[in-house]
Amino acid sequence: MPPMVKITIGVNGKPRTAHVEPRLLLVHFLREQLNLTGTHVGCDTSQCGACTVLIDGRSAKACTVFAVQADGSTVTTIEGLAPEGELHPLQRGFWEEHGLQCGYCTPGMIMSAVNLLVDNPSPSEREIREGISGNLCRCTGYQHIVNAIQHAAQAS
Repeated sequence: MPPMVKITIGVNGKPRTAHVEPRLLLVHFLREQLNLTGTHVGCDTSQCGACTVLIDGRSAKACTVFAVQADGSTVTTIEGLAPEGELHPLQRGFWEEHGLQCGYCTPGMIMSAVNLLVDNPSPSEREIREGISGNLCRCTGYQHIVNAIQHAAQAS
C-alpha cells in the first residue's frame, strides 16, 4: 500500500482533513472524497479547463495539482461560489445570456471568469476571450459565454 499523507484544505469555507496518496490529483480528491462533482474531469491532460477551481483565489486546473500541493490552501469550487440560495453574478449571467448548452464546461468557465473579473472588472470582448482561452466548449461557439461574462461584469 502506498504511503498516505495527511492534508488539510479549506474547501468552500470548511476545513477538510484527509489522508491521501501523494499522487492523488486535487480533482479526484474533490470529486471522489468530498463528493463535489461540479468540478468536472474532461480530458485528464489539462487541455479543456472543465476542472478549473480557485486555489487561494486564483484559477487553477485541478487536474494539474496534486491534493498534497493544496495542503494549507483555500479551494473554492463551483458549489462554494455563492451563498446557498443565491447565484453569483457569473452564474446569473450564464443563466440570463444562455451561456451554456450541455453545461459540461460551464463550472470551469465560470471559475476562470471569476479570476478574470477580479483581475479586470471591465474586460473587453477580446480580453474575455483571452481570459477563457484555457477552457474549451464544444457546444456554444463561445459568443453566449462572452455575453454572460460581460453581463456579470456590468452587474458587479
